[in-house]
Amino acid sequence: MSAAASRMPAVVLGLALSCALTGDVSAQSTSPPMALPEGVFAAERDIRLATAGSYALDGQHASILARVSHLGYSWSVFRFDRVQGSLAWDPAAITQSKLSVAVETGSVTTNVPGFAADIAGDKFLKAGAFPQATFVSTAFRPDDATHGKVDGQFTLMGRTRPLTFDVALVGAGKGFMGRPRLGVQARARINPQEFGLPPLMTEPIELVLDVEFERAP
Repeated sequence: MSAAASRMPAVVLGLALSCALTGDVSAQSTSPPMALPEGVFAAERDIRLATAGSYALDGQHASILARVSHLGYSWSVFRFDRVQGSLAWDPAAITQSKLSVAVETGSVTTNVPGFAADIAGDKFLKAGAFPQATFVSTAFRPDDATHGKVDGQFTLMGRTRPLTFDVALVGAGKGFMGRPRLGVQARARINPQEFGLPPLMTEPIELVLDVEFERAP
């Protein structure tokens, strides 16, 4: 191998690093972005793409978070990993929609070692006696094309109170294999004392739901 040939890999690497550091993309690859698999469609911010029908919550694409004040120092974030739900949906008649969601309180997780068992236990959520927290809608109130409110009844540890979620569309589309999808983020705040949580929880708890629904076949 000639001396010039032996130096070629180093020259190529140097050129690539130079392009990355200087922003010179003229020498970089211009290959097209990877296409989605056949039958898979990305979402758009158009709620009409989620056509009318019965939808099921996709538990594998759902994040249920509770943001709890840590004695006023910071916000501790707890995640619930098991959730199910149903949505009766028609973008042409949003006010007629119906929603029902159930979260398994024992599925709570936290990055504090051993604390999840305490949260699920008798000190806090009493998951053994009350295995689910539920929300059942009573009204859908659109604000604009991508925002609205959902009123309903929220039940935790056997106590039911009215609750309103502020909802924002994340995306809607044809989904996968002919089954349209609808993704939203919903936020609400609860008073922990109204549900029998310990007195040390004095600040409102924020509930944050990032969920996808898929239309039934």
